[in-house]
Amino acid sequence: MDVILLERVEKLGHIGDVVKVKDGFARNFLLPRKKALRANEANRKVFEANRERIEAENASRRTDAQAEAKTLEGVSVTLIRQASNTGQLYGSVAVRDLVEALVADGHKVNKAQVVLDRPIKAIGLHEVRVALHPEVAVTVKVNVARSPEEAEMQAQGVDVMAAMFEQDTAGFTEDYDPNAEPGEIARDEAPAEGEEA
Repeated sequence: MDVILLERVEKLGHIGDVVKVKDGFARNFLLPRKKALRANEANRKVFEANRERIEAENASRRTDAQAEAKTLEGVSVTLIRQASNTGQLYGSVAVRDLVEALVADGHKVNKAQVVLDRPIKAIGLHEVRVALHPEVAVTVKVNVARSPEEAEMQAQGVDVMAAMFEQDTAGFTEDYDPNAEPGEIARDEAPAEGEEA
């Protein structure tokens, strides 16, 4: 199906472009969300008559998004979640969790703007893209940790999982006799003569 785009759609085109898309994508996404019109003569005339208004509205939305992007620039969100000893979360961090955390910080973000390619399922620092407008996107850092102390360590650049599994050098060490045969009992523990083993 050929459609006329009413706004920039990522990986598809800009305002006014006539592009060929699959019928389902047009019917279920582009047309209901007013992102495109069917490409026929009547709609082409309507689009050309309203082109200046559509582009002006897009420009005003873009300036609003750029202003909001400045407030989101460099924002870091900390989420405390339960996780196993290996760092795998019990559950995952979804778009809803990120939106709630950003709104709690005072940012105007909705679910449709958060681009999460796959759910976050491990503790650590993650980068999530927030598309405030088709032409304006910012990256938000998400710090997922098991406790506030762990989150603070991760924010300072410490790899918590690596630090947890580091070898304890001051721990117990076993005496080692390089001349001992495998399976041989140490000399001071050997039974005295006449005693049964």
